Amino acid sequence: MPAPTTPTREFVTGLPKAELHLHLEGTLEPDLKLRLAQRNGIDIGQSTVEEVRATYAFDSLTSFLAVYYPAMEVLQTADDFYELADAYLARAAADGVKHVEMFFDPQAHTSRGVPFEAVVTGYHRAAAEAPAKHGIDAHLILCFLRDLSAESAAETLEASVPFRDKILGVGLDSDERDNPPQKFADVFARARELGYRLTMHCDIDQVGSIDNIRTVLDEIAVDRVDHGTNVVEDPALVDVVRDRGLGLTTCPISNSFVTDDMKATEIAGLLRSGVRVTVNSDDPAYFGGYVADNYVALAEAAGLTTEEVVQLARNSFEASWLGNSQRAAYLAEIDRYVAAFESRAV
Repeated sequence: MPAPTTPTREFVTGLPKAELHLHLEGTLEPDLKLRLAQRNGIDIGQSTVEEVRATYAFDSLTSFLAVYYPAMEVLQTADDFYELADAYLARAAADGVKHVEMFFDPQAHTSRGVPFEAVVTGYHRAAAEAPAKHGIDAHLILCFLRDLSAESAAETLEASVPFRDKILGVGLDSDERDNPPQKFADVFARARELGYRLTMHCDIDQVGSIDNIRTVLDEIAVDRVDHGTNVVEDPALVDVVRDRGLGLTTCPISNSFVTDDMKATEIAGLLRSGVRVTVNSDDPAYFGGYVADNYVALAEAAGLTTEEVVQLARNSFEASWLGNSQRAAYLAEIDRYVAAFESRAV
């Protein structure tokens, strides 16, 4: 008997997958935030997990960021960053994640006096332990905050050089308004010289979204595009993304928070047209869904078949920055999983 036409949650959860669009700071669950606040003697204005959870409320990208950045105040030491990343990795393992490339925002911490070293060493310790502890191959992507200056990004990039062996690539996130990709062109050129892989956020339904996508493809020449769903507005750019084999790291559940639309139709259309679209959880502590939840939500909204969900998982490894042999091993693991699932269903 073949795998079910409509994917079950059990099938989706166990399906081996990579997560390529995940902000570590966005995995700060209310219970951990409260615990870190108490440990570090920080008054966050709430004394129960329920009170903290009630503050996780927003209806746009701007209002989300207004909640997101102040929450990071509880992260003070390398142990705090380690604990945050380790908690995410444990949760990701339960969702079938085998490989993850995790964003982190050093400027959000160094700007308030936390040493760069504390951020990267804390996060990296969790990543280094992840294969043995959680069965996950984990890596870090340093993101620049686009609403800060290009000079600040350049300084952060140079600060990363002593830790080059701990960082896989660089990205660009935060508020896209009036902060186009061109602002950081020189910084990303320097990052490429240093050997980093490149990705940039092109958030959904922003002013100039399609122009920003065109810029990151043609001028910045990124290795991957984060979000990027608005590429459907220009069929010629869809062809570029497909022909280059570039990944688009979509985040269905978070889409429905920052706009009124999950973009399920667009994501499914891109998938069915052969674009290497992937599904990810973005900031799951805030949006209420980890990666398997995003797969299920998209499958239900777009009517995806099990075969299409498997293709999403394959895309996640194909769009990753893994070496060829590692990628092939994970793709073979997907094949074994599907075959085993089918045999159990007989």
